[in-house]
Amino acid sequence: MSGNDDAVFRALADPNRRHLLDALHERNGQTLGELCAGLAMARQSATQHLDVLVAANLISTVRRGRERLHYLNPVPLHEMQERWIDKFERPRLRTLRGVKRRAEEREMSEPTFVYVTYIASTAERVWEALTDADLTAEYWGHSNVSDWAVGSRWEHRRTDGSDVADVVGAVLEADPPRRLVLSFGPPDGAATRVTFDVHQHGRIVQLTVTHEDIPTPDDFAAAAHGWPAVLANLKSLLETGSALPEIPWEVGNPRVGG
Repeated sequence: MSGNDDAVFRALADPNRRHLLDALHERNGQTLGELCAGLAMARQSATQHLDVLVAANLISTVRRGRERLHYLNPVPLHEMQERWIDKFERPRLRTLRGVKRRAEEREMSEPTFVYVTYIASTAERVWEALTDADLTAEYWGHSNVSDWAVGSRWEHRRTDGSDVADVVGAVLEADPPRRLVLSFGPPDGAATRVTFDVHQHGRIVQLTVTHEDIPTPDDFAAAAHGWPAVLANLKSLLETGSALPEIPWEVGNPRVGG
């Protein structure tokens, strides 16, 4: 069993932490105060439990002004399910999961996906990796092209010589090297919203990607698979000088709406 599996199992062993995950499943993006009020839990106890969940990568946090919002990170649970549950009862569980998913699709509306990674680099270098056409082509397989001024158009262009943009949008906020907010979607579809928050911690950069207004569960699943792959490739490029082996478009690119 890997160390990450150990951390996830320990985090899930406590019923209070499971209640916090249930609360975020019902309404994602809650503050500490909202979680405490909904569960009748003391702030100190909730903070300690949330720290364990963050350490296990089951929850990600995003600061908005003076408040910190908490979001579920489904990736570790998905990996645990595939490794420890799915392989033992795959046919029956897939049938049950399909029923559950169809029920949830009727209730799910414009969810938010949050992913956090840590990179041994500088905030300036991470900002360059997000906005430089040549660098994005190297680790993302597409070039991010814009002048990056607020209100400007940006394009996520193919690198096969066709000059086709598979994702387009507008620059909503640009505060280099700390924060970049983009509308994000296919040329002929509805736009979602992606925020890159870059925070320097000594020699480590915390990069948080928040993808909001995702229209369907299938699109949410695409984002949940795509963003970790893209950010792993970015991390590899900045830390080692070379990107990972090429990632297929449907896995490595969190395109939503098309």
